[in-house]
Amino acid sequence: MNNIFVFVGVSWKLRHTLKTVDMEPLPKDCSENPTAFELNNGMQIPFLGFATAGLCRERATRHVYEAVKVGYRLIDCAYLYQNEGEDLFITSKLWNTFHRPECIEKAICTTLKDLRLKYLDLYLMHWPMGYQEGGDLIPRDACGKVKFSDVDFVDTWQAMEKLVEGGVTKSIGLMNFNKRQIERILDICSIPPVVNQVECHPYLTQAKLKAYCKKQRILLICYCPLGSLAHPHSRRESRVLDHDWVKRLSYKHEKSAAQILIRYQIQRGNGAIPMAATKAEIMRNFDVFDWCLDKKDMEDLDSMNQNKRFVSLVRGGPQGVGRQQFEI
Repeated sequence: MNNIFVFVGVSWKLRHTLKTVDMEPLPKDCSENPTAFELNNGMQIPFLGFATAGLCRERATRHVYEAVKVGYRLIDCAYLYQNEGEDLFITSKLWNTFHRPECIEKAICTTLKDLRLKYLDLYLMHWPMGYQEGGDLIPRDACGKVKFSDVDFVDTWQAMEKLVEGGVTKSIGLMNFNKRQIERILDICSIPPVVNQVECHPYLTQAKLKAYCKKQRILLICYCPLGSLAHPHSRRESRVLDHDWVKRLSYKHEKSAAQILIRYQIQRGNGAIPMAATKAEIMRNFDVFDWCLDKKDMEDLDSMNQNKRFVSLVRGGPQGVGRQQFEI
Protein backbone atom coordinates (compact mmCIF):
# COMPACT_ATOMS: atom_id res chain seq x y z
CA MET A 1 0.00 0.00 0.00
CA ASN A 2 1.16 3.54 -0.69
CA ASN A 3 2.62 5.00 2.48
CA ILE A 4 1.27 8.44 1.63
CA PHE A 5 -1.76 9.20 -0.56
CA VAL A 6 -2.44 12.78 -1.61
CA PHE A 7 -6.08 13.77 -1.92
CA VAL A 8 -7.43 17.30 -2.28
CA GLY A 9 -4.32 18.76 -0.67
CA VAL A 10 -4.38 16.45 2.36
CA SER A 11 -1.66 13.87 3.03
CA TRP A 12 -2.90 10.58 4.49
CA LYS A 13 -0.04 8.76 6.19
CA LEU A 14 -0.87 5.08 6.35
CA ARG A 15 2.32 3.43 7.55
CA HIS A 16 1.85 1.65 10.88
CA THR A 17 -1.84 2.64 11.05
CA LEU A 18 -3.31 -0.61 9.75
CA LYS A 19 -3.56 -3.59 12.09
CA THR A 20 -3.33 -6.68 9.91
CA VAL A 21 -4.61 -10.24 10.04
CA ASP A 22 -4.08 -13.24 7.79
CA MET A 23 -6.91 -14.49 5.54
CA GLU A 24 -8.82 -16.13 8.37
CA PRO A 25 -12.25 -15.36 9.84
CA LEU A 26 -11.97 -12.74 12.57
CA PRO A 27 -11.95 -13.71 16.26
CA LYS A 28 -15.51 -13.96 17.54
CA ASP A 29 -14.87 -11.53 20.42
CA CYS A 30 -13.49 -8.82 18.12
CA SER A 31 -11.01 -7.97 20.84
CA GLU A 32 -8.15 -7.05 18.50
CA ASN A 33 -10.20 -5.32 15.78
CA PRO A 34 -7.68 -5.65 12.92
CA THR A 35 -8.44 -3.43 9.93
CA ALA A 36 -6.37 -4.96 7.13
CA PHE A 37 -5.37 -8.24 5.53
CA GLU A 38 -1.84 -9.27 4.68
CA LEU A 39 -1.65 -10.40 1.07
CA ASN A 40 0.48 -13.26 -0.24
CA ASN A 41 3.18 -10.77 -1.31
CA GLY A 42 3.42 -9.20 2.15
CA MET A 43 1.45 -6.05 1.32
CA GLN A 44 -1.44 -4.82 3.45
CA ILE A 45 -4.92 -4.21 2.07
CA PRO A 46 -7.78 -2.75 4.14
CA PHE A 47 -10.77 -4.93 4.99
CA LEU A 48 -13.14 -2.28 3.75
CA GLY A 49 -12.99 -0.25 0.56
CA PHE A 50 -15.11 2.35 -1.15
CA ALA A 51 -16.63 1.43 -4.53
CA THR A 52 -16.87 4.08 -7.25
CA ALA A 53 -18.89 2.03 -9.75
CA GLY A 54 -21.83 4.00 -11.09
CA LEU A 55 -20.49 7.39 -9.96
CA CYS A 56 -19.91 10.14 -12.49
CA ARG A 57 -16.65 12.08 -12.15
CA GLU A 58 -18.19 14.91 -10.13
CA ARG A 59 -19.99 12.60 -7.71
CA ALA A 60 -16.95 10.33 -7.49
CA THR A 61 -14.78 13.28 -6.45
CA ARG A 62 -17.24 14.35 -3.76
CA HIS A 63 -17.91 10.84 -2.45
CA VAL A 64 -14.25 9.80 -2.40
CA TYR A 65 -13.40 12.96 -0.47
CA GLU A 66 -16.04 12.11 2.15
CA ALA A 67 -14.92 8.47 2.26
CA VAL A 68 -11.29 9.40 2.93
CA LYS A 69 -12.31 11.85 5.65
CA VAL A 70 -14.31 9.09 7.36
CA GLY A 71 -11.37 6.68 7.25
CA TYR A 72 -11.59 4.58 4.08
CA ARG A 73 -8.13 3.73 2.77
CA LEU A 74 -9.03 1.47 -0.17
CA ILE A 75 -10.65 3.18 -3.16
CA ASP A 76 -11.83 0.89 -5.95
CA CYS A 77 -12.09 2.24 -9.49
CA ALA A 78 -11.85 0.95 -13.05
CA TYR A 79 -11.41 2.09 -16.64
CA LEU A 80 -14.97 0.88 -17.32
CA TYR A 81 -16.44 3.25 -14.72
CA GLN A 82 -15.01 6.23 -16.66
CA ASN A 83 -14.42 8.18 -13.44
CA GLU A 84 -10.67 7.84 -12.95
CA GLY A 85 -10.25 11.60 -12.66
CA GLU A 86 -9.65 12.05 -8.96
CA ASP A 87 -6.41 12.32 -7.02
CA LEU A 88 -6.62 9.32 -4.72
CA PHE A 89 -7.05 5.74 -5.81
CA ILE A 90 -5.03 2.64 -5.12
CA THR A 91 -6.81 -0.02 -7.15
CA SER A 92 -7.81 -0.08 -10.80
CA LYS A 93 -8.64 -2.65 -13.44
CA LEU A 94 -7.61 -3.70 -16.92
CA TRP A 95 -10.67 -3.51 -19.14
CA ASN A 96 -11.56 -6.26 -21.64
CA THR A 97 -10.57 -4.28 -24.75
CA PHE A 98 -6.95 -4.12 -23.54
CA HIS A 99 -6.22 -7.84 -23.05
CA ARG A 100 -3.77 -8.04 -25.93
CA PRO A 101 -0.28 -7.97 -24.33
CA GLU A 102 0.93 -5.01 -26.38
CA CYS A 103 -2.06 -2.93 -25.17
CA ILE A 104 -1.60 -3.48 -21.45
CA GLU A 105 1.21 -1.05 -20.69
CA LYS A 106 -0.64 1.72 -22.51
CA ALA A 107 -3.80 0.92 -20.53
CA ILE A 108 -2.16 1.23 -17.12
CA CYS A 109 -0.19 4.31 -18.14
CA THR A 110 -3.47 5.98 -19.13
CA THR A 111 -4.87 5.13 -15.70
CA LEU A 112 -1.78 6.45 -13.91
CA LYS A 113 -1.93 9.68 -15.91
CA ASP A 114 -5.62 10.13 -15.12
CA LEU A 115 -5.05 9.49 -11.42
CA ARG A 116 -1.80 11.48 -11.29
CA LEU A 117 0.01 8.57 -9.68
CA LYS A 118 3.40 7.00 -10.29
CA TYR A 119 2.14 3.52 -9.50
CA LEU A 120 -0.92 1.56 -8.37
CA ASP A 121 -1.08 -0.69 -5.35
CA LEU A 122 -3.27 -3.23 -7.13
CA TYR A 123 -4.20 -3.79 -10.78
CA LEU A 124 -6.88 -6.35 -11.59
CA MET A 125 -7.88 -8.17 -14.77
CA HIS A 126 -11.54 -7.10 -14.78
CA TRP A 127 -12.93 -10.19 -16.58
CA PRO A 128 -11.40 -13.34 -18.07
CA MET A 129 -12.77 -12.63 -21.54
CA GLY A 130 -11.18 -10.14 -23.89
CA TYR A 131 -13.04 -7.94 -26.37
CA GLN A 132 -11.92 -6.76 -29.76
CA GLU A 133 -9.38 -4.01 -29.27
CA GLY A 134 -10.15 -0.37 -29.97
CA GLY A 135 -13.46 1.41 -30.19
CA ASP A 136 -16.33 0.90 -27.78
CA LEU A 137 -16.06 -0.47 -24.25
CA ILE A 138 -18.28 -3.36 -25.36
CA PRO A 139 -17.75 -3.67 -29.13
CA ARG A 140 -20.63 -5.22 -31.09
CA ASP A 141 -21.17 -6.25 -34.68
CA ALA A 142 -24.06 -5.14 -36.89
CA CYS A 143 -26.30 -7.78 -35.31
CA GLY A 144 -25.55 -6.61 -31.80
CA LYS A 145 -23.31 -9.52 -30.85
CA VAL A 146 -20.23 -8.79 -28.78
CA LYS A 147 -16.98 -8.98 -30.71
CA PHE A 148 -14.49 -11.02 -28.68
CA SER A 149 -10.73 -10.99 -28.87
CA ASP A 150 -8.83 -14.21 -29.53
CA VAL A 151 -6.32 -13.39 -26.78
CA ASP A 152 -5.93 -16.01 -24.05
CA PHE A 153 -6.12 -14.51 -20.55
CA VAL A 154 -2.97 -16.38 -19.51
CA ASP A 155 -1.05 -14.31 -22.07
CA THR A 156 -2.68 -11.22 -20.61
CA TRP A 157 -1.56 -12.27 -17.14
CA GLN A 158 2.04 -12.79 -18.17
CA ALA A 159 2.06 -9.29 -19.63
CA MET A 160 0.60 -7.93 -16.37
CA GLU A 161 3.48 -9.53 -14.47
CA LYS A 162 5.83 -7.22 -16.36
CA LEU A 163 3.93 -4.27 -14.90
CA VAL A 164 5.00 -5.38 -11.41
CA GLU A 165 8.56 -5.85 -12.59
CA GLY A 166 8.43 -2.36 -14.11
CA GLY A 167 7.18 -0.78 -10.88
CA VAL A 168 3.93 0.67 -12.23
CA THR A 169 1.86 -1.53 -9.92
CA LYS A 170 2.82 -3.20 -6.65
CA SER A 171 0.38 -6.11 -6.99
CA ILE A 172 -1.78 -7.77 -9.61
CA GLY A 173 -4.96 -9.75 -9.17
CA LEU A 174 -8.08 -11.17 -10.77
CA MET A 175 -11.75 -10.31 -10.92
CA ASN A 176 -14.70 -12.53 -11.82
CA PHE A 177 -12.50 -15.62 -12.23
CA ASN A 178 -13.70 -19.12 -11.38
CA LYS A 179 -11.60 -21.98 -10.03
CA ARG A 180 -10.64 -23.47 -13.38
CA GLN A 181 -9.55 -20.11 -14.72
CA ILE A 182 -7.49 -19.39 -11.59
CA GLU A 183 -5.85 -22.80 -11.97
CA ARG A 184 -4.77 -21.88 -15.51
CA ILE A 185 -3.18 -18.69 -14.16
CA LEU A 186 -1.40 -20.51 -11.32
CA ASP A 187 -0.04 -23.11 -13.76
CA ILE A 188 1.91 -20.51 -15.73
CA CYS A 189 2.48 -17.54 -13.43
CA SER A 190 5.72 -16.30 -11.94
CA ILE A 191 3.77 -13.76 -9.86
CA PRO A 192 0.58 -15.25 -8.35
CA PRO A 193 -2.59 -13.16 -8.04
CA VAL A 194 -3.05 -11.58 -4.62
CA VAL A 195 -6.85 -11.24 -4.83
CA ASN A 196 -9.90 -12.42 -6.73
CA GLN A 197 -12.68 -9.84 -6.64
CA VAL A 198 -16.14 -11.33 -7.18
CA GLU A 199 -19.80 -10.64 -6.51
CA CYS A 200 -20.54 -11.94 -3.02
CA HIS A 201 -23.40 -11.49 -0.54
CA PRO A 202 -25.73 -13.81 1.44
CA TYR A 203 -27.63 -14.76 -1.73
CA LEU A 204 -24.27 -15.70 -3.29
CA THR A 205 -21.86 -16.76 -0.55
CA GLN A 206 -19.20 -18.14 -2.93
CA ALA A 207 -18.27 -20.72 -0.25
CA LYS A 208 -16.50 -23.15 -2.62
CA LEU A 209 -14.60 -20.42 -4.43
CA LYS A 210 -13.62 -18.82 -1.13
CA ALA A 211 -12.28 -22.15 0.18
CA TYR A 212 -10.22 -22.64 -2.98
CA CYS A 213 -8.84 -19.10 -2.95
CA LYS A 214 -7.95 -19.39 0.73
CA LYS A 215 -6.02 -22.60 0.00
CA GLN A 216 -4.09 -20.74 -2.69
CA ARG A 217 -3.58 -17.69 -0.40
CA ILE A 218 -5.65 -15.50 -2.72
CA LEU A 219 -7.84 -13.03 -0.85
CA LEU A 220 -11.50 -12.96 -1.86
CA ILE A 221 -12.80 -9.40 -2.15
CA CYS A 222 -16.55 -8.92 -2.39
CA TYR A 223 -18.14 -6.42 -4.69
CA CYS A 224 -21.88 -5.86 -4.29
CA PRO A 225 -21.73 -7.12 -0.68
CA LEU A 226 -25.15 -5.52 -0.17
CA GLY A 227 -26.62 -7.45 -3.08
CA SER A 228 -26.65 -4.33 -5.20
CA LEU A 229 -28.94 -4.25 -8.18
CA ALA A 230 -26.84 -4.00 -11.31
CA HIS A 231 -29.58 -3.86 -13.94
CA PRO A 232 -33.06 -2.32 -14.07
CA HIS A 233 -34.79 -5.68 -14.61
CA SER A 234 -33.36 -6.87 -11.28
CA ARG A 235 -35.58 -4.41 -9.46
CA ARG A 236 -38.41 -6.91 -9.70
CA GLU A 237 -36.47 -9.29 -7.48
CA SER A 238 -36.18 -9.24 -3.71
CA ARG A 239 -33.28 -7.29 -2.26
CA VAL A 240 -30.83 -8.87 0.18
CA LEU A 241 -31.16 -5.74 2.32
CA ASP A 242 -34.89 -6.41 2.72
CA HIS A 243 -34.63 -10.06 3.73
CA ASP A 244 -36.39 -10.80 7.03
CA TRP A 245 -33.26 -12.28 8.63
CA VAL A 246 -31.19 -9.25 7.70
CA LYS A 247 -33.87 -6.98 9.17
CA ARG A 248 -33.95 -9.08 12.34
CA LEU A 249 -30.19 -8.82 12.79
CA SER A 250 -30.36 -5.11 12.08
CA TYR A 251 -32.85 -4.73 14.94
CA LYS A 252 -30.87 -7.05 17.22
CA HIS A 253 -27.57 -5.20 16.82
CA GLU A 254 -29.06 -1.73 16.31
CA LYS A 255 -27.18 -1.41 13.03
CA SER A 256 -28.31 -0.78 9.47
CA ALA A 257 -28.93 -3.69 7.11
CA ALA A 258 -25.90 -2.57 5.09
CA GLN A 259 -23.69 -2.67 8.20
CA ILE A 260 -24.87 -6.22 8.93
CA LEU A 261 -23.96 -7.37 5.42
CA ILE A 262 -20.56 -5.66 5.45
CA ARG A 263 -19.69 -7.05 8.88
CA TYR A 264 -20.74 -10.51 7.66
CA GLN A 265 -18.07 -10.47 4.95
CA ILE A 266 -15.36 -9.10 7.22
CA GLN A 267 -16.00 -11.84 9.78
CA ARG A 268 -15.79 -14.44 7.02
CA GLY A 269 -12.29 -13.19 6.25
CA ASN A 270 -13.29 -11.42 3.03
CA GLY A 271 -12.61 -7.89 1.91
CA ALA A 272 -15.66 -5.79 1.01
CA ILE A 273 -16.18 -2.78 -1.26
CA PRO A 274 -19.75 -1.54 -0.80
CA MET A 275 -21.25 1.37 -2.68
CA ALA A 276 -22.90 4.31 -0.92
CA ALA A 277 -25.19 6.99 -2.32
CA THR A 278 -24.98 9.59 0.44
CA LYS A 279 -22.54 11.01 2.96
CA ALA A 280 -24.58 9.40 5.76
CA GLU A 281 -24.29 5.98 4.11
CA ILE A 282 -20.55 6.43 3.61
CA MET A 283 -20.12 7.13 7.31
CA ARG A 284 -22.49 4.41 8.47
CA ASN A 285 -20.92 1.73 6.29
CA PHE A 286 -17.54 2.38 7.89
CA ASP A 287 -18.88 1.71 11.40
CA VAL A 288 -18.28 -2.04 11.29
CA PHE A 289 -15.15 -2.61 13.38
CA ASP A 290 -16.12 -2.41 17.06
CA TRP A 291 -19.01 -4.90 17.21
CA CYS A 292 -19.62 -8.50 16.15
CA LEU A 293 -22.15 -10.90 14.73
CA ASP A 294 -22.40 -14.10 16.77
CA LYS A 295 -22.11 -17.66 15.47
CA LYS A 296 -25.88 -18.07 14.98
CA ASP A 297 -26.06 -14.75 13.12
CA MET A 298 -23.36 -15.93 10.73
CA GLU A 299 -25.05 -19.30 10.22
CA ASP A 300 -28.38 -17.62 9.45
CA LEU A 301 -26.75 -15.37 6.86
CA ASP A 302 -24.88 -18.34 5.35
CA SER A 303 -28.16 -20.22 4.99
CA MET A 304 -29.62 -17.49 2.76
CA ASN A 305 -27.42 -18.64 -0.13
CA GLN A 306 -29.31 -19.17 -3.40
CA ASN A 307 -26.37 -18.92 -5.82
CA LYS A 308 -28.21 -15.85 -7.08
CA ARG A 309 -26.40 -13.13 -9.00
CA PHE A 310 -27.29 -9.50 -9.59
CA VAL A 311 -24.31 -8.77 -11.85
CA SER A 312 -23.61 -10.29 -15.22
CA LEU A 313 -21.72 -9.15 -18.26
CA VAL A 314 -21.70 -10.80 -21.66
CA ARG A 315 -21.40 -14.54 -21.54
CA GLY A 316 -19.49 -16.26 -24.26
CA GLY A 317 -16.08 -16.02 -25.85
CA PRO A 318 -12.90 -18.10 -25.87
CA GLN A 319 -10.85 -19.78 -23.15
CA GLY A 320 -13.76 -21.39 -21.32
CA VAL A 321 -15.54 -18.17 -20.39
CA GLY A 322 -18.91 -19.14 -21.77
CA ARG A 323 -21.88 -20.57 -19.94
CA GLN A 324 -19.68 -22.01 -17.20
CA GLN A 325 -18.06 -18.65 -16.40
CA PHE A 326 -19.72 -18.37 -13.01
CA GLU A 327 -19.28 -21.97 -11.88
CA ILE A 328 -16.66 -22.97 -9.35
